[in-house]
Amino acid sequence: MTVRRRLARLPLRVRLVAGFSATMFLVLSAMGAFVYWRVHFALDRQLNGDLTSDTRVLAPMIGPDGKVRSGGRDVVDSELYQVLDRDGNVLSASPTLQTRALVSPTMAREALQGPVLRNVGALLPTTRDPLRVYVTQLPGAERQQAAFLVVAVRRNHRDEALLELLVQLSVAGFVALLATAVVGERLARFALLPVERYRARADDIIAGDTSVRLEVPAHRHDEVTRLGETLNTMLTALEGALERERQFVNDASHELRTPLTLLTTRLQLTRRRLRSVTEYQSVLAEIETDVLRLVGLTEHLLNAGSHQGTGDVSADLAAHAVAAVERRNALVQASDHAGLSVTVGEPVRVQLSEAAVDQVIGNLLDNAARHGAPPVSLNVDQTGGFGRMAVVDVGDGMNPDLLATATQRFTRAAVSRAREGFGLGLSLVERIVLGAGGEVRLCFAGHHTRHGVSSRLDEVACEHTEAMTVTVLLPIAETQAQP
Repeated sequence: MTVRRRLARLPLRVRLVAGFSATMFLVLSAMGAFVYWRVHFALDRQLNGDLTSDTRVLAPMIGPDGKVRSGGRDVVDSELYQVLDRDGNVLSASPTLQTRALVSPTMAREALQGPVLRNVGALLPTTRDPLRVYVTQLPGAERQQAAFLVVAVRRNHRDEALLELLVQLSVAGFVALLATAVVGERLARFALLPVERYRARADDIIAGDTSVRLEVPAHRHDEVTRLGETLNTMLTALEGALERERQFVNDASHELRTPLTLLTTRLQLTRRRLRSVTEYQSVLAEIETDVLRLVGLTEHLLNAGSHQGTGDVSADLAAHAVAAVERRNALVQASDHAGLSVTVGEPVRVQLSEAAVDQVIGNLLDNAARHGAPPVSLNVDQTGGFGRMAVVDVGDGMNPDLLATATQRFTRAAVSRAREGFGLGLSLVERIVLGAGGEVRLCFAGHHTRHGVSSRLDEVACEHTEAMTVTVLLPIAETQAQP
């Protein structure tokens, strides 16, 4: 596994702190090296000055044989020096340097090209008697025995200063690095707090609370804030998509229940007694018609769920109303119950697909049968450029508050909660009618409520009794509107 992959597996906060600490380590190391070099250079320059000064004093006092001339002994004895011949042998030296030569013959011969500065003994590991030496060629060295003068100074104070500086720089650097790591970790933790809050909110959303949104400060506009705003926008879009999916499932189950129930009832009635081949063929033809209607309804639901338009379509509202009532009356009469009545005039073609028209009629009739009371009448006519369909029943109706909210999803009267249904019928009707540019009216006992108010329908008055009435107004199709 490569280093990059190993780093990628670490938490983001750890990577940030590690990167910040590594950068600070490099910066502190560079600064420490620069400070050490400057101090080292200054101390060596001071020693070099002392060596040069001592050499200028000692050189004139050295005789051709390497011995100190008379009169200069007092001065020379206070210095550290050695006089070497051409082979690097010691001819004379200060009392503390009477042993072997401080420099090798090779280093001594380098002085033929110019003065040579060298350190004797290392800084680390420390040596017992560290020196800095200065090697020069004596005047007239080619004609005399004494060839080179080696002057030395002790480096104890210089090395102690450098060692102390190294310790101080190391301690200060470590403390500074530790402080920057701690501060970096706190800063990284603080900077990533919004991300952690976003993660916690995401857990709430995963748990099922799709209405939760990320808390984004209004007064900030940094990268994390913009991320939160983008995520909130995405969550809103996802919630809308999920709501549309739920709505589609509810609508599909609600819309398919009635035709499937009618189809099941027709099959049960057919099996009650033996019939002739002709009767069975007639029943099968009716069932085939119902199945085709069911297929059309399914396609309509799929198109609505995928937001596909129905195009330039139209349907005869009167014909579909008559067909719906006849189908239901056939089943009701077979069950020995009262039927529905329908009143229509001339054909009324409206701007709505046949499947959508069947949905509207079916939901209104189901709603009246389930929550109203017979007799139930269905009236279709045309007024003011709109097709009008009114479903009237003589049940208990709705109070004014319910009239205003009845088209909302899952809205049901208190007395209706014990009955079958989900409160989706009028919601579906309103959505279909409003999508076609029409209007739904709920009226009872002198109270009139309009849903999807259009200024074009202001002049169309309600013309019905005080009984519970649901009126649907749909635009007339252009093919019928033309003379």
